[in-house]
Amino acid sequence: MNMETFAIRSDRVSATIKSDGAELCSLKNADGLELLWQAGQQWPRHAPVLFPIVGRLKNDQLHHRGKAYPITQHGFARDHRFSCLQHEPAFCQLVLYDDPETLSRYPFPFRLEIAYTAKGADLEVALQITNMGDENMPASIGAHPAFNWPLLPELTKDDYRLAFSDNEIAPVRRLKDGLMRARPEPTPIQGKTLALSEQLFDDDAVILDKLASRSVRYAAGRGPSIEMAWDGFVELGIWSKPGGAPFLCIEPWHGYASPAEFDGEFAEKPGVMHIAPAETRSLSYRIRVG
Repeated sequence: MNMETFAIRSDRVSATIKSDGAELCSLKNADGLELLWQAGQQWPRHAPVLFPIVGRLKNDQLHHRGKAYPITQHGFARDHRFSCLQHEPAFCQLVLYDDPETLSRYPFPFRLEIAYTAKGADLEVALQITNMGDENMPASIGAHPAFNWPLLPELTKDDYRLAFSDNEIAPVRRLKDGLMRARPEPTPIQGKTLALSEQLFDDDAVILDKLASRSVRYAAGRGPSIEMAWDGFVELGIWSKPGGAPFLCIEPWHGYASPAEFDGEFAEKPGVMHIAPAETRSLSYRIRVG
């Protein structure tokens, strides 16, 4: 069966979503300028959905009730085909359920629904996780959109800044071999502003695990801008490929990679949410094109 794509648009933005991974694969402004990274050689994805884990678990194993389940970085939702529940000119709603393959890696029945809405200058993304089982379900979820960097080819990467809604004074976290280092590090953010450069990512992602802001704006002194706002997400990852790549990922998360010293039950892992049987957890984020 061929992969399906679903186009939606408003008067100011247009977007395309793939059935594979329910992944946003195009985002254009009113002038038709592509803002989203087009899955080139440096990184073969656009904006994967991270579920049921964010980042890596130690030894790529999830422990539940004394049994180890193999699960790779960022989980499996990004590699599974979602079913379309509804598609209208400005709206697309997709869903993924557990199956025998997912249960062999994550032993919890679930329903994951993702809805995209184009409204004015905004692309709104709503995520709902429902526990379809009869025991408490630990889970993490994250967004991973990669935007072109620079957004205009005549500008340089160093022309760009991230402007946060609030002062970000807390230390940040960094990774080693995909796991969270034990010690926090001084933040590279000056007040509300993070100057962007390739060197910022020599040590992999910048992780804000004590995030104060509810939005961030990605822009240079001229040209298009992108503002991301979120609700229900409590951490933020900022990433580009070490060594340089023409994209910048701005990633609202609920959860993060395992601390390097943690190898316990997944339900006890720092950062996970806990969803009771039959309960639904709702999160959302918005991409505003300026």
